[in-house]
Amino acid sequence: MKASRIAAAGAVSGIAVLALSAPAFAHVSVQPEGTAAKGGYATVGFKVPNERDNASTTKLEINFPTDHPLASVMPQPVPGWKAEVTKSKLDKPLDSHGKQLTEVVSKVTWTAEGKGIEPGYFQKFPVSLGALPEDTDQLVFKAIQTYSNKEVVRWIEVPQEGQEEPETPAPVLELSAAEDDAHGASGAKAGDDTEAAAQDTAADSSSSSGSGDSSDTTARVLGTVGIVVGVAGVAYGVLAGRRRDSGASA
Repeated sequence: MKASRIAAAGAVSGIAVLALSAPAFAHVSVQPEGTAAKGGYATVGFKVPNERDNASTTKLEINFPTDHPLASVMPQPVPGWKAEVTKSKLDKPLDSHGKQLTEVVSKVTWTAEGKGIEPGYFQKFPVSLGALPEDTDQLVFKAIQTYSNKEVVRWIEVPQEGQEEPETPAPVLELSAAEDDAHGASGAKAGDDTEAAAQDTAADSSSSSGSGDSSDTTARVLGTVGIVVGVAGVAYGVLAGRRRDSGASA
């Protein structure tokens, strides 16, 4: 009886812990694959869990920030989902690689072509974007999640520092410090790495050459010793044979 009561109490406690911790990871979120440096380009993944046990997620809308418009937004194909890109006109043209852009992607909508995200599962939606702004530490993407039972959850509340997380927080992408090059590697660093690699290669060649010379010298010495030992052995055999012959004759 005591064992069954302890087991029941443990099960109830486990369920309570899951229930309390669920809101912490059940909302739509965004994470970079690697780093998301200011001024650079990054691939991010929007993670969408299914919070319902009686319906599937069949649609996801991600709205891109209008206060920090992004010149390049390219969704990666996701099997079983159709992606639709929506563009909007800019009040102020955006300079990108010497070109003036008058419109940018403002929203990407994924619609399930099959069952969607079923209960107990999640789905990631990768997107390549940039150039990331240099005058902010984060980007906020408001998301709208639609279920097969027509329920709509709006993940649009912006988390505020020092305050409790809202009930339906918007996905927030944290930006890291700017790198030397907008695409993730500085030219000077690349040159240094190339020079270092060349020096390493030369050192390896020199080391290999020295090692080869040493090996050749050792082989020659051993060969000479082997010949001397062989000749001595033959001579000893001849002398021994003569002594046996002389003894037999006597």
